[in-house]
Amino acid sequence: MPIGNNISYAIELLNSNKLVAIPTETVYGLAANAFNKNAVLNIYKTKNRPQFNPLIIHSNGIERFEEWGLTIHKEVKLLAQHFWPGPITFIIPANNKIPEIVTAGTGAVAIRVPNHSLTLELLLKLDFPLAAPSANPSGFISPTSAKHVAEQLGNKIDYILDGGNCKVGVESTIVSFLDNEPKILRFGGLAIEDIEHILNKKLVTNSSNPKIVAPGMLTKHYAPIHPLKIVENLIESIETFNKNRVGVISFFQTYANLPNAHQFVLSKNQNLEEAASNLFSAMRLVDELDIDIILSEKFPNSGLGYAINDRLKRASVSDL
Repeated sequence: MPIGNNISYAIELLNSNKLVAIPTETVYGLAANAFNKNAVLNIYKTKNRPQFNPLIIHSNGIERFEEWGLTIHKEVKLLAQHFWPGPITFIIPANNKIPEIVTAGTGAVAIRVPNHSLTLELLLKLDFPLAAPSANPSGFISPTSAKHVAEQLGNKIDYILDGGNCKVGVESTIVSFLDNEPKILRFGGLAIEDIEHILNKKLVTNSSNPKIVAPGMLTKHYAPIHPLKIVENLIESIETFNKNRVGVISFFQTYANLPNAHQFVLSKNQNLEEAASNLFSAMRLVDELDIDIILSEKFPNSGLGYAINDRLKRASVSDL
């Protein structure tokens, strides 16, 4: 399957309701015309994604969503002014222009403007938004490079628009505006503290066993092939396993009693943004090792640490 940066070719395919993998600042997306039911259905089929899991639609500016008849809450406009293009998605009421296959029949739609120059140029030249979940088989590790997409989806898609490695490396933060108060539905690439600062209020996070109205809300997600376990103390946990059969994901520390090739440090400088950008790549690399288990420490619960811990939790198993 072709890989390149030919925007004209990508537009030709998308206008023909074909699938194109596109780069964003968060992860690569598997894109199709959000207004065409058959094109969107092809996304679900290609990813083997359950159709009760809704999609995000992408365009190049908030004005486009208004042109398509969506009602934009004033606080959405405020946040968009500060953070779009960027790694934040808003859940707002849908309208009859958005096919139910996009919204999974929830009556709500997720909207986003990604911060990637190549994709913004693409979106500017399209007459429709793009539905674009992560460009990987459903439930597996999200792709942060064109190479990752090619490895996971092979010849199932028509083109990969190569925009280099994703800078943020975890999916967007999702905020719902369906109720009176904004609510965090998914931790992601924009820190909650930054959102709260602009709104001048504390945000509610979603309750347990929530109704799925946005992507990334499934309990099990981002899973490697090997079992992954989050531990409180890596040193003690490593001692309980054969050291040659363990892979480790850590924030900044290395461990003398473990082979160097089995250790994946996300940020030696203890920078959570750098750690987030390296997370999925590290998960892929450790998963390629001949090991029995992946151990990860829990990251600080601040900034993008919330998103890192969320992805690790959904990737982990509970029966170890």
